[in-house]
Amino acid sequence: MARDYKEEYRTYHGTPEQRKRRAARNRARRYMERNGRARKGDGKDVDHRDGNPLNNSSGNIRIRSRAANRGDKD
Repeated sequence: MARDYKEEYRTYHGTPEQRKRRAARNRARRYMERNGRARKGDGKDVDHRDGNPLNNSSGNIRIRSRAANRGDKD
């Protein structure tokens, strides 16, 4: 069965809550790039230690490899 991406966006990714969380993750990435801790295309992820993408305090975000960040169990 093929995925219906338009439906996924409408029912999940496009909801106000998810848009706010995505914007916060993007802000964290831009912050790390501005401070020289991340670079475009470096293959790294910005990790939120407490798992809350809305908490972008400097003590809560760090740079990790994609494998380490995406391999975490919640």
